[in-house]
Amino acid sequence: MKTENNKYAKAEMLIRKPVSEVFQAFIDPQITSKFWFTKGSGKLEENQKTEWTWEMYGFSLSVTTLVIQENKKIVIEWGNPDEITLVEWVFSPLNENETFVSITNSGFHGDTDKIIDQVRNSTEGFTLVLAGAKAYLEHNLRLNLVLDRFPKGLA
Repeated sequence: MKTENNKYAKAEMLIRKPVSEVFQAFIDPQITSKFWFTKGSGKLEENQKTEWTWEMYGFSLSVTTLVIQENKKIVIEWGNPDEITLVEWVFSPLNENETFVSITNSGFHGDTDKIIDQVRNSTEGFTLVLAGAKAYLEHNLRLNLVLDRFPKGLA
C-alpha cells in the first residue's frame, strides 16, 4: 500500500495461532469484542459498512470495508467524515501455528502537529489492540487494554 508522504502509523505483532484463526478474530465482532471494541453490527464484508461500538466510552464508528482477502489482508476506511483514514491489516503466516500481523493506518490530515498526534495515538491504539488479541487468542485472557487506557475518573 502506498502512503502519502510517509504519514502513517504502524503496529506489528507475532500471534502464535494459525492465520485463519487470527484473521477471523479481526473480521468477526463476536471475537474482536473480546479484545477491542465492545460491539460490532456484523462481520466485515467487502464493500459493506459496519458499525463498531466502544460502549465504555459511549462511542461508535462507521467502518467501510474495501478489501477482504481471506487469511491475507483487510482494508477499511474509518473516521469522522472530514478525517477518513485507511487501515490495512496484513496477515503473514510464518508456519501453521504462527501469524505475523501488521496494521498500518494512513491518510492523516492536518498540520504537522495534528498529524504527529494522530500517528502517535494510532500507533499506541493498534499496539494495544494487537497485544490484547495476542493475549486473548494465545491464552484466552481478556486484558481490557482498550477499556483501561482511559479509565473513568482520570482527567
